[in-house]
Order: sequence, then C-alpha cells, then structure tokens
Amino acid sequence: MRIAMWSGPRNLSTAMMYSFGARPDCAVVDEPFYAAYLQMTGLDHPMRDDILNSQSRDPGKVARDLVGPVPGGQPHWYQKHMTQHMIPGVPRDWMAEVVNVFLIRHPARVIASYAQKREAPVLDDIGFRQQAELFDQVVAMGQRPVVIDSADIRTSPETALRALCDAIGLAWSDRMLSWPSGGHDDDGVWAPVWYGAVHRSTGFAGPEGDLPVLHGAYAELLDEAMPFYQKMLPHSLLA
Repeated sequence: MRIAMWSGPRNLSTAMMYSFGARPDCAVVDEPFYAAYLQMTGLDHPMRDDILNSQSRDPGKVARDLVGPVPGGQPHWYQKHMTQHMIPGVPRDWMAEVVNVFLIRHPARVIASYAQKREAPVLDDIGFRQQAELFDQVVAMGQRPVVIDSADIRTSPETALRALCDAIGLAWSDRMLSWPSGGHDDDGVWAPVWYGAVHRSTGFAGPEGDLPVLHGAYAELLDEAMPFYQKMLPHSLLA
C-alpha cells in the first residue's frame, strides 16, 4: 500500500512520518517534490542549494518513482507530501494509484508556527488552498479520500491512528505511538531547520492550548485560509 499524506507545513506531518516509519513494515519518504518545487518557482527557502542537490528536480521522475518499487521491498510506503509543492507542471495523475489522506490543522496554529521559521508567509506558502483543490481532484478520480485532524491525533493518538488505519485498510500497530529521539534516517536534508521539536520527541505531544491570537497581516492570512480549512473539517474521521 502506498499512502500519500497531504498537508501544509507545521502540521504534525513529520511526527506522522515518524509514526509510520516506526512500523517494521513501512518505508517512508520525506517531501519528494521539494527540490522540484524550488527549481520551478525559484523561491529562496532555507538550505535551498542543499535541497536542490539532495533530490531529483524533475517532477515527472519523482511521480514515476512514487508509484514504482517500494524502498526496501516493504509492503507499505508512507509518502509525506506538502500540498504547496503541487504547482502547475507537477504531475497529479499518479495520485489515482495511491491511497490519499489529508492531514489538517487549524490555520491559526499553522501561521503562528510557520512565522517563527520564515517571515511573512502568504496563502500559497501554507498549503490550505492547494489542499482543498487536491481533495476535490482525488474525489473526481473516484476515491473517497480520508481526512484526519492533527488536533484529534494530539488529543488521543491511539484512537485517531486506529481510526486512520481502519479507514485505509491497514492493520494497526502499536509501534506507531512512539519512535526514537534524534530524527529518522529518511529525513530530508532540511531537517535541521524545521524538525528540532520532533527530533527531541519520542511520541506525539499532548493536546494544544488556546488558539494563538494573530494580528495584522497574519490575521488577514488567517481569514484567507479559514474557508479552505472549514471545507475540509466536516470530512475529518473523528468530526
């Protein structure tokens, strides 16, 4: 089984990759379209040159690889994807051959977290519009995509992950609830910039507190992102 997990940044996505990577039957890949995205957009992200040199910059090759042989001959392959990487020119037809799951998080939390790492994000940086678009495209392919809210995972990891496994037809493994600290062998080269908290973790953090209060441009960005989040939220497994 190939599981494509779609989220924006700062959305529990790395912890989810570690969770699936802790299974003995599951290979993982970390944001395989990142280098292609940077090459195609010219955006200046932290460690840009290192990222460009660490992955294929050809989105067609990346897409072919994602439906090709699973690394290590494993029966399952968890693919961590960023929705904002799926710009025009990046193939999407391959998505019909994988199980698509959408990981959502309240945009106020995403914006507050992202802004600590990279200033002045805009809507296309945080992936909400693209996530809703990809959801509609997967539906048009004839799939019933699964949606899971990161808040539900943090509130009760076992309940949420059991529901996810059941929804996609994957046997439950309690190995998914913990992982060794220090990172994963398949982390992207950009991990030192973005993954500090999860590298210190050995499992999912507890429930989050009150929503952050945003001001100025960040509040305006929240207003832009909310309709896309609200579209996805009713489809969440534990809604």
